[in-house]
Amino acid sequence: MIVAAGWYMALAAALFVIGALGLLLRRNALVMFMCIELMLNAVNLTLISAGRALNDLNGQVAVFVVLVVAAAEVVVGLAIIVAVFRRRATASVDELSELRG
Repeated sequence: MIVAAGWYMALAAALFVIGALGLLLRRNALVMFMCIELMLNAVNLTLISAGRALNDLNGQVAVFVVLVVAAAEVVVGLAIIVAVFRRRATASVDELSELRG
């Protein structure tokens, strides 16, 4: 059974909206990072489905680039969150905005 690209695009749009709402509504840094990852995966799904619909491999190549950037973002972001959590014992973004110097 072949699924049309429009269904994949609709799923990607729903995942992106869920990630964007989670990013805007949540105040925990770890949850915010998970929402960013959900948004990146929605973009990956869009790139792959568009590439498949157009019979082009450039979408899959772009997904590899996005995955590399996402992996680097997770490494740096989690290192910062762990460092702040060790000093402040919280991962709340509201308290992180109060940091000085």
